[in-house]
Amino acid sequence: MKLLLWLFTMFLVTWVNTVGAVDARYVLLGPGDVLKISVYGSSDLDTEAKVSESGNITFPLLGEVAVDGLSPSAAEKKIADLLESGGLLRKPQVSILATSLQSQQVSVLGYVYRQGRYPIEGKRSLIDVLAMAGGANPDGGDLVTLIRADGGESIKKEVIDMYVMIRSNEMSQNLNIHGGDFIYVERAPRFYIYGEVQRAGVFRLERNMTVVQALSVGGGLSPRGTERGVRIQRRDAEGNLQMLEVKLGELVQPDDVVYIRESLF
Repeated sequence: MKLLLWLFTMFLVTWVNTVGAVDARYVLLGPGDVLKISVYGSSDLDTEAKVSESGNITFPLLGEVAVDGLSPSAAEKKIADLLESGGLLRKPQVSILATSLQSQQVSVLGYVYRQGRYPIEGKRSLIDVLAMAGGANPDGGDLVTLIRADGGESIKKEVIDMYVMIRSNEMSQNLNIHGGDFIYVERAPRFYIYGEVQRAGVFRLERNMTVVQALSVGGGLSPRGTERGVRIQRRDAEGNLQMLEVKLGELVQPDDVVYIRESLF
């Protein structure tokens, strides 16, 4: 498990070096974006405009022009067509440079190295964005929650198991990320161990960890400890605490409290 986590982290670090270039074909303009617009041979029309909340910019001679949801190249063509159809210029050449893409940002929170808002200028996948945030930190788990507005006021939530995706090469779960998406890296599951062990405390719960493996994580038995009668304090489906006597080969569950008893002999 540790080797796989290390390989995944290295994969993210390598990937982050490949995601810097912007492919303008995939950029869609939206409210808050700042555009630098120039018209070849007509410097008096050059302007810098910010896309309003209604999705419009103000352009000389044309007034308000709707650009929300358009790519820069589509917005260039629209402005050029309006200038030509209005009899203002003949075959104008319009160029748009998006100097700030506030609408195309994603929030990354949770157990990552660098929480924050990141621009997704171009086509970006879930792995791309996690790479921008530095990947999961040592307390981060394998589950990533993606929340996005699914049109109108509806919200769509999806949980992706990064461990399964990477190990099975099921890259269909490596979803494309859109502006306004929210990504949260969950904390890794934990368990607690106390009693007659070398190192009592809280530890990361690996997948399919057994009681005897949990005991080894705690450093093994103390001189007075015994493997007989190991108990686990666990909450049931209703949230009630139960004290269970378990065998060494049984699986430990998230938030279990493992108690190692003292030998009577």
